[in-house]
Amino acid sequence: MATVRLISTSIVHGGNNDASGDERIELNPWDLQHLQLEYIQEGLVFPKPKLLTETLIPHLKTSLSHALHHFPPLVGRLATTQHQDDDTVSFFIDCNDTGALFIHAAADGVTVSDIIKPVYVPPVVHSCFPLNGLYNYNGITNPLEYNLSKPPVFRRWFADGMDIPIRIPRSSVDVTQCNDDFIRPPIRERIFHFSKETIAKLKEKANDEIGSDNISSLQALLSHTWGSVVRSRSLDPNEETKYCIIVGARQRFRELPDGYFGNAILGTFVTMKAKEVLEQGIGKPAWRMNRTIATMTGECFKRLFKPWLTSPHFVTLSNGDALTASNSPRFNTYGNDFGWGKPIAVRCGPSNKCDGMLTLYCGAEEGSIDVEVCLFPEALEALASDQEFMDTVTN
Repeated sequence: MATVRLISTSIVHGGNNDASGDERIELNPWDLQHLQLEYIQEGLVFPKPKLLTETLIPHLKTSLSHALHHFPPLVGRLATTQHQDDDTVSFFIDCNDTGALFIHAAADGVTVSDIIKPVYVPPVVHSCFPLNGLYNYNGITNPLEYNLSKPPVFRRWFADGMDIPIRIPRSSVDVTQCNDDFIRPPIRERIFHFSKETIAKLKEKANDEIGSDNISSLQALLSHTWGSVVRSRSLDPNEETKYCIIVGARQRFRELPDGYFGNAILGTFVTMKAKEVLEQGIGKPAWRMNRTIATMTGECFKRLFKPWLTSPHFVTLSNGDALTASNSPRFNTYGNDFGWGKPIAVRCGPSNKCDGMLTLYCGAEEGSIDVEVCLFPEALEALASDQEFMDTVTN
């Protein structure tokens, strides 16, 4: 099996930034509830540049430093304050320019084709990510993980009258014991590519089935995938199956400025019996998703925000028969170009992977979507043998 050979590691700093805003960024419940999840690591596969290594590595470090100059949190660390007066702890980002980790490594004998051509995601892909097994609370001593976005607004949103910083009882947050009871399942990962034309047909089909024009392309695709996975798992017809959909607050929450540089998401579940998912086409499940998402208004986000203060809880990993749709095809994954061409593919690390995890990316072609499906091997093989599903896949 191919392995990744470490050549060098270094720390890249962003330097001082007069426009950076606060040196200390307080975290709100949208951030804090993810403390016990692992780092989300995503990577882009590029063609090999023509630049010599002696020129390329300094070039990348310099470019990274220039970018980090505008993103102080990326070179900071997670920090805590212990409040002895009430036995609580609060978390914040210390924008102290401790630095971002830069790794130069080589996978000898591995080509781009070895990464993107296999039916299943090969193990060498996971070896390319350096922060496997780290949880978000480990950001106290390790580089932080972020995805860059619009011109950033670092200050977090807090409800009027809310005490800042948020103090969490130490009895309810033992992050060092997080996910101890989670046993990582022996899953496999495969990426399925759906073309713009196929997605348009699924959308039309879903809307025709229920006489509507409100179902989105993504909702139709998720419904189509849900039914296919239910078939591949051979569930009991009366067994309930859940779909966890991650809903963003940015378009639903007027108080959030453009470029809000923090977590602004909540998960919501759509629950149906297996036979309902299979017998009602893709229209009815997609409509259930549509109606559930429609209830997630800005006021709903606020109502769920405040009770967290009196009863803090954290998102954890679990195994079950649910599907979870994470990430978004709206992110311009293939818009990154460092001077030697756009990415060929996107891949993610092993963090937070469980049976039923679906990770969504925009495809390389405009309007297409790539879905990384994580399932137990027998279910993933059954999915790949499902002709109805594979007829919609173009890879």
